[in-house]
Amino acid sequence: ELDPNRATRVALAKHVGAARFAYNWGLARCLQALEQGLPLPSAAQLHKEWNRWKRQHAPWWVEVSKCAPQEAFRDLERAFRNWRQGRAGRPRFKRKKSLDDNKARFTGSIRVFPRHVQLPRIGKVRTKERTDKLLALLSEGAARILSATVAREADRWYVSLTCEVERPDPAPREGEPVGVDLGLTSFLVLSDGTRVDAPKPLAKALRLLRRRSRQLARKQKGSRNHAKAALRLARLHRRVRNSRRDFLHKVTTRLAKAKPVIVVEDLDVRGLGRGMLSRAVADVGWGTFRQMLEYKTRWYGSQLIVAPRRFPSTRRCARCGQVGPRLSLSCRIFRCAACGLELNRDLNAALNLRAYGLAVLSGPTGSSPGSDA
Repeated sequence: ELDPNRATRVALAKHVGAARFAYNWGLARCLQALEQGLPLPSAAQLHKEWNRWKRQHAPWWVEVSKCAPQEAFRDLERAFRNWRQGRAGRPRFKRKKSLDDNKARFTGSIRVFPRHVQLPRIGKVRTKERTDKLLALLSEGAARILSATVAREADRWYVSLTCEVERPDPAPREGEPVGVDLGLTSFLVLSDGTRVDAPKPLAKALRLLRRRSRQLARKQKGSRNHAKAALRLARLHRRVRNSRRDFLHKVTTRLAKAKPVIVVEDLDVRGLGRGMLSRAVADVGWGTFRQMLEYKTRWYGSQLIVAPRRFPSTRRCARCGQVGPRLSLSCRIFRCAACGLELNRDLNAALNLRAYGLAVLSGPTGSSPGSDA
């Protein structure tokens, strides 16, 4: 987290605003090209057109670094590429009020000091945390800074440094797999019986969120009271998100360090987020949990096995393997009609995922499940 003074805050806000303006400017031209049936302009073409356009229509361009609009056009090009390949939705215009749209990336000469970070065109900015760990890697030649991204969340500023770091490959770990079943009643249930409950920060702060939203709606737009109410609401949103991410980081780190093989199910998080439980699904953060678990297992030498979506982890009996009918969400006990097993449905699903992991590990190639799966 950065600790900027008043002048630095103004400079950071200018760069973030310039990046957002350039992104929306390029997006408008890309959408116009799609309507006319023309090929999408690349980031380099947008930057050339921007250099011609800004001298007449954007006199403030001399106050910001060229990196802000240049990197914004690269982000736009990447967003359209992900949309065409089916990995994301169509790019949308960025908003000043959104916590995720207030970012700007810098490249070039970026230096790190014990309590400062030097950014192009802005200069040295004090940080609230020390950077000794990164400085040690830079001095040893084991790391190289590629870019720096500054972001504003409500009234706080952060910088994230993208570095190329030499780190040895972790030694592969061997051991029994553990099945991880994700849910809403309990965030996860392991096949060994361990249960972890989610903090559900949105559900806890929902009453206060509604109150502050009503307070914001009653204020006159453009007034100081409106700005104060918007800041209070943004701070609460930031606290909810930080609480959720802190929980997910702790859980995924503990799993990746303690369990050599982790088996999870490939959940359709996007589809589940459209139903009646959309708020509860968004509050637990299943998608972020999966992303964190993927890269942390690579860091610590553990293995992640993902069961396909068609795998009947909840409907299959963990004792005899009989697949029963679908269970409603209110039914929390799994009962097998073949062998009479009665077990908590989440624990039964975790045991089935563990069996799937054993089948994958004992398969002919170690990567595809055998007939027991």
